Amino acid sequence: MTGQPIRNLFLTLGLSLAASCVSALAPNVNTDPTALKPGNYELDRNHAALLFKVGHLGFSKYVGRFERFDVSLDFDEGNPETAKIDAVVDMTSLDVANDPFANTLMGPNWFDANQFPETIFRSTGIEITGENTGVMTGDLTMHGVTQPVTMAVTFNGGGFDRLRGAYVIGISARSTVSRRAFGVSRFGILVSDKVELEIEAEFKKR
Repeated sequence: MTGQPIRNLFLTLGLSLAASCVSALAPNVNTDPTALKPGNYELDRNHAALLFKVGHLGFSKYVGRFERFDVSLDFDEGNPETAKIDAVVDMTSLDVANDPFANTLMGPNWFDANQFPETIFRSTGIEITGENTGVMTGDLTMHGVTQPVTMAVTFNGGGFDRLRGAYVIGISARSTVSRRAFGVSRFGILVSDKVELEIEAEFKKR
């Protein structure tokens, strides 16, 4: 066997080996909350996203994100309703794919990030609503105002990740807040009062 057949054979073997390696690296994610390891977790900032969506003129939902935020998670699998989440968002890290407009939104007529550089969320409780879902309550401080908010939370599962060398869990969270309740009321007729928040996050066990 020479020439092209040999090259094809090596290519096939190489692809098979690569597939086996990738399969070996895939974590065994367990979605049973009682199997998740309790303790304190830190956010993997490389695998996290914080988005907001707000209605614009009735035509669409304007989408933005914050590039810098930190979240800590502490929970006991035997008492998931006692889970605690603390989050801090750097309001100067706003990204709307338009730098001049991002600066406008961070200005005094909107987020006023110079005076209020951080938004803080601290959970106060969680109600279990399903096998891996819950409703988390907490206090959100933004633009100098603190208001109670609720978040629908899904625990996506946990498992040991060989690539990161750590036990990892993932969550998704959704909430809707009133921007006027936090004193951000500019263009109240043109821009929706309701702001949708979406969070996707992976946490590494400390």
